[in-house]
Amino acid sequence: MALGGGVRAEDAGFVPRGFAVLTAADLTRGRAAGPRRAASSTAHRTRPDGPPGARAKLGLMQPSTPRYDERLTAPWSWWAICALVAFSGGLLTFPIGTVATLGGLVGAGALAAAVVSSYGSARIRVVAGSLVVGDARIPLTALGEPEELDAEEARAWRFHKADPRAFMLLRSYIPTAVRVEITDPADPTPYVYLSTRNPKALAAALAG
Repeated sequence: MALGGGVRAEDAGFVPRGFAVLTAADLTRGRAAGPRRAASSTAHRTRPDGPPGARAKLGLMQPSTPRYDERLTAPWSWWAICALVAFSGGLLTFPIGTVATLGGLVGAGALAAAVVSSYGSARIRVVAGSLVVGDARIPLTALGEPEELDAEEARAWRFHKADPRAFMLLRSYIPTAVRVEITDPADPTPYVYLSTRNPKALAAALAG
C-alpha cells in the first residue's frame, strides 16, 4: 500500500515493519475460506471409529462368562499322602546309596503328585447354554430338573441306586452331588451324576 508522494504506509509509520497489509480482497478470501476449514475440522472430530457392523462382530467374539465353574481339586490330606509316598520311595532306595535315595524320593513324590493333580483336575462348567464336564458337552435343553443330593442320598446313588448307563463324575473326597435326568429320547444315558462341593449353586445354574 502506498501513500501520496510515493511514500509507503510502513515507512510513514502507519504499519510496523514486518507486518503484512491486508487488502479488501484478502479479507474477502479469508472469510470465504474460514467456514470450509471449520467444517473440515468438525468432520474430522465426528468421524466414527469404524462401521457399526465391525463393532458388533467384535462384541460377538467375546467369550461367554460361565454361570457356574468348579474344579474338583483334591483336598490337602491327599497332598500329605504324596509326601508320605515320596518319603517311602526314599526309604526303599536308601540301602543302595545317597543318589538312589534322592532319586527314589523325587521320583515317588513326582509320580504321586501327578496322580493326585490329574485326579483333581476334573471341572464342571455351565456356560453358553450347556453343561460341560471334561470333554462332554450336554445342552441344558436336554436336561430335566436337577436334584440336590446330600451325603446320604449321594452315597445311595453311587451304590445300590446307580444305573450303569448313567454318566457319572465321582470324586470320593466330595460327599455331596447333583443328579439330573437326560430328557433327550435319542440319548440312552438316563441321568448325569456329578460330585460337587456346592450342589445348591450347581442345581440353580442348571435350572436357570
